[in-house]
Amino acid sequence: MGAIIITKDTELIQRVIDEIKTCYDPEIPVDVWELGLIYELDLNDDSELKITMTLTSPNCPVAESLPAEVENKLKLVPGIKSAELKLTFEPTWTKDMMSEVAQLELGFM
Repeated sequence: MGAIIITKDTELIQRVIDEIKTCYDPEIPVDVWELGLIYELDLNDDSELKITMTLTSPNCPVAESLPAEVENKLKLVPGIKSAELKLTFEPTWTKDMMSEVAQLELGFM
């Protein structure tokens, strides 16, 4: 599947993605980008970033900490004026949303 990316600044959005790849669900040895937990990145012309993210389940043990970690790390990316994360469970996350990298890492391929 893959995240929807809305921006004109491909260099800055790549730095955002690189930072997202440093965030891991502690129960799964794959970063949240490769897991497919990021649904949308919307970076406007004023460098204000809106992130739409999900979790592997609504009862995820890191439901409080993981979204906050992602949002806080993205606020520190050079060039980002602000970052606001919205947590959603629509559509429901499935393992089909993982990248091939994640599926290989977890033995699904």
